[in-house]
Amino acid sequence: MTVELVTFGCRLNIVESETMRRHAEEAGLGDVVIVNTCAVTAEATRQARQSIRRIAREKPDARIVVTGCAAQVDPKTFAAMPEVAQVLGNDEKMRAATWSGLRDFGTEKIRVNDIMAVKETATHLLDGLRGHTRAFVQVQNGCDHRCTFCIIPFGRGNSRSVPMGAVVEQVRTLVEHGAREVVLTGVDITSYGADLPGAPKLGALVKSLLRHIPELERLRISSIDSVEADYDLLDAIGNDNRLMPHLHLSLQAGDDMILKRMKRRHLREDAIRFCDEVKKLRPDMVFGADIIAGFPTETEEMFSRSLDIVEECGLTHLHVFPFSPRPDTPAARMPQVAREVVKERAKRLRERGEAALLNHLQNEVGQRRQVLTERGNVGRTEGFTLVRFSSPVEAGEIRPVIIAGHDGRDLVAA
Repeated sequence: MTVELVTFGCRLNIVESETMRRHAEEAGLGDVVIVNTCAVTAEATRQARQSIRRIAREKPDARIVVTGCAAQVDPKTFAAMPEVAQVLGNDEKMRAATWSGLRDFGTEKIRVNDIMAVKETATHLLDGLRGHTRAFVQVQNGCDHRCTFCIIPFGRGNSRSVPMGAVVEQVRTLVEHGAREVVLTGVDITSYGADLPGAPKLGALVKSLLRHIPELERLRISSIDSVEADYDLLDAIGNDNRLMPHLHLSLQAGDDMILKRMKRRHLREDAIRFCDEVKKLRPDMVFGADIIAGFPTETEEMFSRSLDIVEECGLTHLHVFPFSPRPDTPAARMPQVAREVVKERAKRLRERGEAALLNHLQNEVGQRRQVLTERGNVGRTEGFTLVRFSSPVEAGEIRPVIIAGHDGRDLVAA
């Protein structure tokens, strides 16, 4: 009897996949493959459908359960696939009762409720994640913003937060079970707390974790919206080295007009100013960012500002998304950029990102870093840069390492 997971998309999906695995195993399900989908781009949804067909060919006796954001926003498409036994919504997938109710896989193929009606996010307690040397903790779900290109709020619902005390207890449990590093995850993590009594912000949560769990060695934050960064968060960045010097920013573009048409809440200068302020507080800070290439109405001049912001913000790890219109989003109704132009701009943006990464790697040579080791003879620096070792290492150690060189993509340990 086996339960297998195929996970697409964000770190939050990784956390939720492990919770689903536990629920499915406790329910006694066997020969089940759970496909946890992503809807951030049309390509992500296409890849999920392709994966489902491949799984059905390779495991003809397995029952395939499809869930995640793509299943939430378009359940009928997945239910129409003959390979699929069950479609679960994002709320249903996190409930133990859902999985115990699947023992007979009855005639109700779609179990997807109105995600907008969900008002709370429960903390999902995990003693550790299989195959991962760091622990991920969900502190928030959903999003109250409506960027014109994004369908995720309709897959995740409105923003809702896990109470601070529950997060502290979960992280404490993880540390007691040997976690060396904890990563806080969510859909819009910097909106944390707005729905809780007293409206605590993300910075208050971070400070509370660092204060109440002194044995927590490394705390990391996943993708943030810089315009929502609060004073306490910046104070923690500048004054507690246990908060890792790596922030992945949801920038999306470098041109003000495109940012307005995206319905983002920051302008170009806001992003540059934030990165400058953080660098002054923490000179070793490493920035990653999401940037979309070829957003509707984007001219070459507008795109050039997205290219330039890589250097102006000091970005190192770039996630480039060629724009693809999602049905039922405002951006899909805007004048589109030709597909060949979108692809060409995405290519140039990736090249700019590769050059920035190379510069970062060169600057790391000769530096002494504390590397958290992972399986496969690799580890991550405090700034989340991958380090390769020449001999086997045991996963889960924090090793002082001198960076001897790089291979153009990763660092090499001495």
